[in-house]
Amino acid sequence: MRYFILSSCLLILLSCNKAYKNLHQTSGDISVLQKFKLTAPVALYNTQVEVKIGGNLSGLILMKKMPDSSTRVVFASQMGLNFFDFGFNNDGSFKVYAVLKQMNRKPVIKTLRKDFDLILMRGLDSNKVSIRKNDSLTYYIFKQTKGYYTYITNNAGTKLVGMEISSKRKPVVKAIMENYIDGVPDTIGISHQNFKFNIGLKRIER
Repeated sequence: MRYFILSSCLLILLSCNKAYKNLHQTSGDISVLQKFKLTAPVALYNTQVEVKIGGNLSGLILMKKMPDSSTRVVFASQMGLNFFDFGFNNDGSFKVYAVLKQMNRKPVIKTLRKDFDLILMRGLDSNKVSIRKNDSLTYYIFKQTKGYYTYITNNAGTKLVGMEISSKRKPVVKAIMENYIDGVPDTIGISHQNFKFNIGLKRIER
């Protein structure tokens, strides 16, 4: 689909940058990232998933704020088959409500959890951040138990350029959220760098 190709192309352009080259330490305020968090109570996306083994998946992803302030992320086919139903709690915990048998493997669930942790911008802890920049971009790098979550903005802090999950040496996942409408991104793309696993989302207006 056109939007999925567009997202993939943007991710490839981002990946052409040499990882973290010519960055210098700086100070900054992580509150600049708050404007890029999903704020709508409900957001629905047409979704395409490309995987190396097992072909492609398509369907709908629903992201919904729950009364307890947690976020549910449900991926289902157009026919109503649930691929997964995950809960992301404000305290950082995670719950699997349902998952398709073929996807019910710890590495798969762990990967999806990290992908949506990144997108939902969970754990923006000011005590665990290192801020670096170059001539045009600012990198907000948050230390995790293993690796780092990085959010990249322009130096003015007005545009979210990209997001990454990385090791100490290089990004292993790259993502984008763009074309915000009323606090919700119209397009989301996630691309894994070490194996073929790409997720493209295009918002459905309700």
